[in-house]
Formats: sequence, structure tokens, C-alpha cells
Amino acid sequence: MTKISMTPDLRSATKSNRILLYSHDTFGLGHIRRCRTLANAITASDENASALILTGSPVAGRFTFPERVDHVRLPGVTKMTDGSYMSETLGMEIDETTTLRSGLIKATIQHFDPDLVIVDKEPTGFRGELLPSLEWLKAHRTETRIVLGLRDVLDEPEVLAKEWDRKGALQATERFYDEIWVYGLKSIYDPTQGLALSDDAKARTNWTGYLRRENVEDTTIQSDPYILVTPGGGGDGAAMVDHVLSAYENDPSLTPSAVLVYGPFLTGDTRADFEKRVGKLNGRVTSVGFDSRMESLMSNALGVVAMGGYNTFCEILSFDKPAIIIPRTVPRLEQYIRANRSEELGLIRMIHKSRDGDEPNVMIDAIRNLPNQAPPSAGRIDGLLDGLDDVVKRTAALLAKATIK
Repeated sequence: MTKISMTPDLRSATKSNRILLYSHDTFGLGHIRRCRTLANAITASDENASALILTGSPVAGRFTFPERVDHVRLPGVTKMTDGSYMSETLGMEIDETTTLRSGLIKATIQHFDPDLVIVDKEPTGFRGELLPSLEWLKAHRTETRIVLGLRDVLDEPEVLAKEWDRKGALQATERFYDEIWVYGLKSIYDPTQGLALSDDAKARTNWTGYLRRENVEDTTIQSDPYILVTPGGGGDGAAMVDHVLSAYENDPSLTPSAVLVYGPFLTGDTRADFEKRVGKLNGRVTSVGFDSRMESLMSNALGVVAMGGYNTFCEILSFDKPAIIIPRTVPRLEQYIRANRSEELGLIRMIHKSRDGDEPNVMIDAIRNLPNQAPPSAGRIDGLLDGLDDVVKRTAALLAKATIK
């Protein structure tokens, strides 16, 4: 068997900028969707760039990727209700699965030979699986730039500090990463508060703004006026869906109608029970399992009812839709912190059980008033959606510093 190697002369002859994005994806859709958005923007701005996404998402293959963007699927892991993990399909112990993933990551990096690596959220990767690759890059590819990308909110400062200490994330951030990109605005929330970052690391931190989304398909999915109901990936969205369906069940006159997208991870008996309830609502609520055209659904909706994960929040801002956010509070407070702060700024309306209750009339009133609710643009926040523009600029600046191999 002939061994193919990428020699320095051959690598430089391609004149391409190679970007690798790491997305551990142990739960939900957030990480893969964010990495896909970044890869699309970077390659669209640079005809010589290509991007490869490393992802553990079991639904990565159901997304479309543009030219010069591809993905490598890592063996999946599943997060259990107690916070532990197990192999998704291989029947391996979690330590074995992590070792396998780590080896695949390192091999991909060695062969793809990226100029820029963008790591989503986890400085050391899932269970430290990224550390061998970071060590190898530091020893053998010092010209490769490495970026840590953080969403606008991670968790409560005290909880996050303990988590990063346990994972060795702070030390990894200081040692391996050339820059930190926060996909939000410091004036809204600082996800790094509570972390003992050095002054040097703080100086390497860039606040990009939120990542704008576009409706590239321009497809009319439903002609009648509707609100969009989305629990994101759906894995923890049953309570929200139940609240919305209860509203329509308790008020036969409730309008607008709703399009409910369960997400790929709301399945089994729970999904079947919801489908029976939807079937009794005489078309006032229609449902689908998973739709990769969320931008089209969002852009054509009168308003949105959602749990408020990062990507959904970016879509709400991008398409300027009045929104009701029903955030989860377990296993972390990320969604609640985002929703609470956004409500303070007049961007959305939050419904939270401890404050508003969970009676059907609460949701009935909110849905009925949603088309008349002020959109996020009423908040008038400068630079709110500059994220992708800033990412493209920072990417070009880092690639310009990289030594041509």
C-alpha cells in the first residue's frame, strides 16, 4: 500500500487556507449548527478557503453543506439524565469511546494540516479528547493558529469556574489558544466572568456580536399566518411543547395557528403522545420532526415560541421576530440567563414557571399577543449582529500571520 503524504511543496502549491472546526456535540444541535454557520461564512468570504468540521452529532449528515465545506463524523456519545455519558451505538465503555474519538481527531488534524483551528466551547474537548491534538500542534505545527469560540452565555460564573477547574480548561486556554472569540456582546453578558483568566488571555479576547443567519432558500413553507414553535434539538423540550399544546387545547379560538418542529431528539412515546394531541386540534397546530430549513420557517413566521438556545436566539434576532422564550434551567442556567437578560433589554418576552406559573392561560395570552409584541430591533443595540463579519475579519488576520507551509 502506497503511503500518501502532504509534502511542504505540495501543500503550499494548493494555495488554500484550511480551517478545521471542532464540535464535540454530546447533546442537541447547538454546536454543529454554530460551526456550520461559521464555516459557511468563512469559505464564502475567501474563495481559497476550505473548512472541515469534526462533529459527534448523529444528525450532521442531514444538514446541507456548501462547496468547500465538509464534515467528519466522530463516534457519538449520549448524555444521560444524571450527567454521565455513554457510547451512542458502539457498545463501548465511555473511556474507550473517548480514546477512539481522540485518535480520530488527531489523525484528521495531521492529514488535513489546518492553518486555523476553531474549537467550540470546550477548551480541552469532550473528556479531554482534544488535548493530544493540541499538544501535537504546539510541538509540530507552531504556525497553525488556534481559536477558542465561546457562545454568549455558558453558565453561572461560580458553576463555570468549578467546571473549568475540574477539566483543566483554564490552563489549556492560557497555553494553547491564540485568541478567544465570544459570539456575543460584553454589554449584554460576559460568559468569562468568574474565570481567573490572565490579563494576556483577556487581551486576546474578541467580542464579535451575535452570528447573523440568512434565509438562503427563500422558500414559502406555509401560506397561512403561523407562529413557529421550536424546542431546538428537542431532547429536553417536552415541557415547553406540552405548555403550547395545552394552550391550544384549552382555547379553541386561539390564533395564530402554530407550526411545531419537534427536533430530531424528541422521539419515542413522548413524541407519539404529542402527535395524538396535535391530531385533535383540527389543523390549528401542524407538526414536523426535523427540518433543516429552520431559517425559512423562522423568516416566514409571525413570531416564535422557543426554549432560547444560542442558535435559535440568533435566528430570532436575525429575522427580527417577536419571541416568547421558555428557558430550561437544568442541567445549566445558560438559557435562563440569556432569556432573563434579553427580556431586561426589551429583546424578547420570557415565561418562567417560578415567576409566571405554567397554567394554560399564561401561554394563551402570550401567543394571542405575540404578533403585536415588539420585535428585537426595538431594543436598538449597536453591533448586535456583527458576529460573522467580525469572525471573517479575525480569520483573515490570523491566516495572514500563519507561515506558508
